[in-house]
Amino acid sequence: MGTAEESSREGGDEPFLIFGRPSIEQPEIDEVEQCLQSGWLGSGPRVAAFERAFADYKGVQNAVALGSCTAALHLSIIAAGLGKGDEVITTAMTFCATVNAIVNSGATPVLADIDPVTGNIAPAAIEAAITPRTRGLIIVHFAGLPCDMDAIESIAQRHDLVLIEDCAHAIETTYDGRPAGTLGDFGCFSFHATKNVTTGEGGMVIARNPEHAARIKRLALHGMEEDAWKRFSDEGFRHYTVSDRGFKCTMMDLQGAIGIHQLARVEDNWHRRGAVWKAYDEQLAGLELERPARAQSGSRHARHLYAIRLDRRDEVLESMTSDGVGLGVHYLSIPEHPYYRERFGWTPEQFPVAMDTGRRTLSLPIGPSLTGSDVQRVCAALVKAQS
Repeated sequence: MGTAEESSREGGDEPFLIFGRPSIEQPEIDEVEQCLQSGWLGSGPRVAAFERAFADYKGVQNAVALGSCTAALHLSIIAAGLGKGDEVITTAMTFCATVNAIVNSGATPVLADIDPVTGNIAPAAIEAAITPRTRGLIIVHFAGLPCDMDAIESIAQRHDLVLIEDCAHAIETTYDGRPAGTLGDFGCFSFHATKNVTTGEGGMVIARNPEHAARIKRLALHGMEEDAWKRFSDEGFRHYTVSDRGFKCTMMDLQGAIGIHQLARVEDNWHRRGAVWKAYDEQLAGLELERPARAQSGSRHARHLYAIRLDRRDEVLESMTSDGVGLGVHYLSIPEHPYYRERFGWTPEQFPVAMDTGRRTLSLPIGPSLTGSDVQRVCAALVKAQS
């Protein structure tokens, strides 16, 4: 959420239109207040309720709430047994957390280029990147558009690869009727402030193997046995035991209190973003830019990012920001960042599609609270910036 200073910035006579501003309503506020009054702020019953609701939404048996999607990716890699000496392939155009999770697990990241239309990892590039050391694959459903999962699942099966879905953009996404996050061995979700379901910060992981889910739950709380939070409940104190070398990646009940009600509105908000998406498609039809790719028949786009591609991107970004319209850039390709160039020797030119896309992409506001006049304002600022 933006600061008071950001909210009062002038774009003409109107307040600054913040990119990714969350839609917070009274049920979340009431639930947080009740949580505060209960005295139970850490991970507890509201987190457990959020986990059950998310598992029901995805049609699975288990879901583990965590402090971030980054933690979900990291713990999934560890639970899968991937580490030193193992290569894990992922997309060259993603947020740095996807690659950092691989690095921080001790495994070696290997990049693959993207499809020029969808922005998702290209199956042919995955095949080309496989070596005898390849043991894992992390795909990202970019902007909420599902990857080519028929091809990707076939690759993973033929090469015996652990398949992890980065679903940070893809809570509502489906592929051929199957929910994103249930297609691989692990599905990792984000509830960051800009996401379609938010808890401020936070994440969730789905694991196909129940033993993997149980281990992630232990790893998230110092390696303690499952439900260790209950040791302070009204059932009486329970001694805890540590059975694994864990971390501290749990979600707080304060976050769960928000998430319960955010998730309850996920479908309504998806439809509201659909109206914004349609308005953009109509109003931008005549401009010199590439609009987002559509999901194939039988699949569903989560409509998380309305990411366009255009020339003179940085000039347009500066102009629209000056006119009071907040924007996002998703993303510069991974090799554009100094750390990865220096650590792994990657160059942007090795992944030309990701390089070109990352240098031309611009994400427009797409939240469910946007009004028709907001959309008109964004489009007018874009037309002005391109003139």
